[in-house]
Amino acid sequence: MENVIILGNGISGCTAAIYTARANLNPVVYSGPEAGGQLTLTTEVENFPGFENGIQGPELVETVKKQAQRFGAKFETGICKGVQKIEGGFELTIGENKIQTKTLIISTGASARWLGLESEKTYKGRGVTTCATCDGFFYKDKEVIVIGGGDSAMEEATFLTKFCTKVTLIHRRDELRASKIMQKKFFDNDKTDVIWNSEVEEIVGDGTKLTGVKLKDTKTGEIKDFSCDGVFLAIGHTPNSKFLEGFIDLDDHGYLKADEKMHTSVPGVFAAGDVQDTRYRQAITAAGSGCQAAMEAEWHIAHLE
Repeated sequence: MENVIILGNGISGCTAAIYTARANLNPVVYSGPEAGGQLTLTTEVENFPGFENGIQGPELVETVKKQAQRFGAKFETGICKGVQKIEGGFELTIGENKIQTKTLIISTGASARWLGLESEKTYKGRGVTTCATCDGFFYKDKEVIVIGGGDSAMEEATFLTKFCTKVTLIHRRDELRASKIMQKKFFDNDKTDVIWNSEVEEIVGDGTKLTGVKLKDTKTGEIKDFSCDGVFLAIGHTPNSKFLEGFIDLDDHGYLKADEKMHTSVPGVFAAGDVQDTRYRQAITAAGSGCQAAMEAEWHIAHLE
């Protein structure tokens, strides 16, 4: 039986691995299909403390992973299909194998929803992004679009006006589902605009740089070209927690319910990172929650013994 199994090798999982490895708990980290988490889709990270000149997202994750390995953390690849309680811990089904552990840290993250366009893949991280807080600064004095209609879209668009000369919201209907107060902030800003009843049909560029989008009118089907320097998606996130249904408490959107100490509804199971974070979704908060989960797992094992 392992002491600690960590599901997910993004920044929260790797931070948890550092702390549990330094506590001589010999953690085993399993990475799923999106190894490294959402940071691997980000180019330059400028707001993570300790990197004066910034660092590339994938490089940051790889650096933290190597740091964990230096203390003895083991990294494996495998998708967890389910978890069940057993005497003294838990049994995980990973691939075709059954793995037992005293404690479990779930840091499987949340996947941003994408449009599903082929052209979107070409410009991911090169003009198409899902995080205004992470990437807004790179669009200083540029014109961008935000796709969405909820509170997060309003928040992202309003935030981007700090840097951009113009922020245009693209919405597929003729009314927003965002709260009235968030709408007011958006519409009161002289840098914002909205295009109703439209959806992005294609993202356009020269192969390396995004130059605009093709917009389709959802009522008439008419296609129009729209020039912009960046595309920000704000159509929601999907927490990677489906395999935990029936085992642990999730909220209505599938996020793990965790307290301020990262305890879940099941003693001995801890949450970290975006799988339990519905608000911040930053590298630094993910790392912090990974630290918390690791220290709580260590204390849980000490209590068991």
